[in-house]
Amino acid sequence: MSLEIAAAPVLEPATPREETPPPMTETAFKSEFLKTMQARGYIHQVTHPEELDAACCKGPVTGYIGYDATAPSLHVGNLITIMMLRRLQQTGHKPIVIVGGGTTKVGDPSGKDETRQLRTAEEIEANIASQKQAFAKFLTFGDGETDAILVNNDEWLSKLGYIDFLREYGVHFTINRMLTFDSVKLRLEREQPLTFIEFNYMLMQATDFLELERRYGCVLQMGGSDQWGNIVNGVDLIRRVDQKPAFGLTTPLLSTSSGAKMGKTAQGAVWLNADMLSPYDYWQFWRNTEDGDVGRFLKLFTDLPLDEIARLEALQGAEINDAKKVLANEATRMLHGEAEAAKAAAAAQAAFELGGLSADLPTHEVARADLEAGVMLADLAVAAGLAASKGEARRLAQGGGLRVNDKAEADANRAVTAADLVDGVVKLAAGKKKIVLVKPV
Repeated sequence: MSLEIAAAPVLEPATPREETPPPMTETAFKSEFLKTMQARGYIHQVTHPEELDAACCKGPVTGYIGYDATAPSLHVGNLITIMMLRRLQQTGHKPIVIVGGGTTKVGDPSGKDETRQLRTAEEIEANIASQKQAFAKFLTFGDGETDAILVNNDEWLSKLGYIDFLREYGVHFTINRMLTFDSVKLRLEREQPLTFIEFNYMLMQATDFLELERRYGCVLQMGGSDQWGNIVNGVDLIRRVDQKPAFGLTTPLLSTSSGAKMGKTAQGAVWLNADMLSPYDYWQFWRNTEDGDVGRFLKLFTDLPLDEIARLEALQGAEINDAKKVLANEATRMLHGEAEAAKAAAAAQAAFELGGLSADLPTHEVARADLEAGVMLADLAVAAGLAASKGEARRLAQGGGLRVNDKAEADANRAVTAADLVDGVVKLAAGKKKIVLVKPV
């Protein structure tokens, strides 16, 4: 489509200016999609909510979420948006997964204090291929009216000549407005560099939405609340350039009841790919949910009915652990399958409730010669992922939380040797819920 450049209006917001606006108030939605999203706690803000609600009532709506290929696996922080696509499909609409073969070459500055490391084309392609396996666990792909499709935005972004891109899309954005977005403003306020290539990211994401609208009739973009500004840009671009309806919906950025970032542990990200995080460790992540988050996470990350979630959420005292096990079982089953969820639950029961060992517990291999010579407990705890540092390992030991073969060890400097082997392994534990079997090789 050729645009009249001279007459093209620059974007002035048809939606609120704030990139991260306050949560919208409770709304009496009529469509099953928005009612479900609201009841389960996914909605932070929506552009044109009445129009979107009416569109969802008329028939299938096509919506998308984008994922940049910065790592070989997605992580739990991405899971809430994957579940948003799942809810879209469950309520009779069509989800599109956009993998960022093009945008990853630039890097999203949203929520970042530093410039993202640029990946090579080969790294990006390898990451995309590795990430794809997670989406198929939550969405049904195919050629049907509401079947999900996966699209790589490199298909169009890499074909745009720079001059053509600036002439066709750059004229619709003002520097004045772009400087108001949190992704830009916060970086500048902290005196952290924002590269020109990153500054272009919001234009590229808006172009994605416009391209999807033209190719697939996509009218809805969803994402985390940190993407509000990028989403609003796309909504406005479609409404002004193609004069067609377009909508945006964001979900709150998740943190735990204690204020910690959702999906981050002392050992790093909670990955979705089994080759980067075992199903057992994934199960344990959900089992370790804080008491105050159980009901919220059951709504967001499982398909359990709301009345059953209300019953589990109301459990008190030690019984709340039963609700946590249900959460762990349901979340692990959805990602890794029924068999892996059952194995993880059985391994946890053997380790924590029956005091035994299970072959399904995570393992850490140590050279037999090193174990015979002796390995300092603090070093072993860090290497096995039970502590983030030797200092943390020492604090655990001093507090009685570091155990070797179920015996508390107050001295984190003591040597773990072959003499500690029981049935061919050394059982290390940190706190009540982290266990690793050390195996000599």
